[in-house]
Amino acid sequence: MTTLQPPVALRRRRSWTGWGFIGPFVLVFALVFLAPLAYSVYLSLFRTQLIGGTTFVGLDNYQQALQDGQFWDGVLRVGLFLLIQVPIMLGIALLVALAIDSGRLYGKDFFRITVFLPYAVPAVVATLMWGFMYGTRYGLVGDLNDAFGTKLPDPLSADLVLASLGNIVTWEFVGYNMLIFFAALRVVPHSLYEAAEIDGAGQWRVITAIKLPAIRGALVIATIFSIIGSFQLFNEPAILQKLAPNAITTDYTPNYYTYSLSFAGQQQNYSATVAIVMGVITMIVAYVVQLRGMRKGA
Repeated sequence: MTTLQPPVALRRRRSWTGWGFIGPFVLVFALVFLAPLAYSVYLSLFRTQLIGGTTFVGLDNYQQALQDGQFWDGVLRVGLFLLIQVPIMLGIALLVALAIDSGRLYGKDFFRITVFLPYAVPAVVATLMWGFMYGTRYGLVGDLNDAFGTKLPDPLSADLVLASLGNIVTWEFVGYNMLIFFAALRVVPHSLYEAAEIDGAGQWRVITAIKLPAIRGALVIATIFSIIGSFQLFNEPAILQKLAPNAITTDYTPNYYTYSLSFAGQQQNYSATVAIVMGVITMIVAYVVQLRGMRKGA
C-alpha cells in the first residue's frame, strides 16, 4: 500500500506556517545580535586618521590589539578576578542552596529572599553604596577608624581595589546563583534520598553522591555565566573610578578600555577590534569550561 503525499500547496502552506512561528525571533535575533556583530567586524577593518580620513587597513587593528599591553593587562586582571572571585561566589551560593534545601534551616523562606534581595539592587546603586562604605574619610571604614582609633587598610587602594570589586560582585550575585542551584536541587527525585537513608548514608554522603552529581548541569551553567560576567566587568570599576582614580585606570578591564577608546579617545574602529578579540577569548574560555564540566566522569 502506498501512502498519499500531501498536495504541493499544502506542504508549502505548512512550511510558511513554521516560518511564521519562528520569523519574529529570527528578525529580532538578526537585528539585535547579528547586525551589530557584523557592523563591529566591519568597523574593525578600518582606521580613522587625521590625514587621509577613514581607510581600509584589513587586519592591522587586530595585530595592534594582540600587541597592546594595556589590553592584555586588563585581560590578566579580569582573569585573576575570575580565578579568585568566581569559586568563592559559587561556593557560598552552593552552601546556601544546600542549607535551604536540607529543610533544617529555620525560616528558610525569609532567608532565601534575604540572600536573593541584593540581586534586585541595580549594579550602579550597589557600587555607589559599597564605594561610600569603603571610603576612609567617610562611610563605614572611616567611622570605624574614628570610633576605635584604628587605621584600617584603604579598600580603594591600588593593592586592595580588585578584592573590593570582588566583594561587590559577590554580594550582588550570590543570591542569583543560589536560586539556580536551589531550583536544580528541588527537582532531584526524593526516591534517591529515601534509598540513601535506607542504606544509612549521612548528610555529607548524600551531598557528595546524590545532590552534587544531580545538579552538575546547573553548576556548569552558573560557572559559564560567571565567567562571561567576569570578562564583561564594567559597571563596578567604571563607577568606583571616580572614587579611586589612582587605583582604577580607564584600561582597568577590557570592557572599560573599550568604552574609553570609543567615547573618550574617539577610536571607534580600534574599540570594535578590542571588543571582538575579547569576545573571542570569552567564547573560547566558556566553551572549554563547558566541555570540561559536562564530560562524563569529570
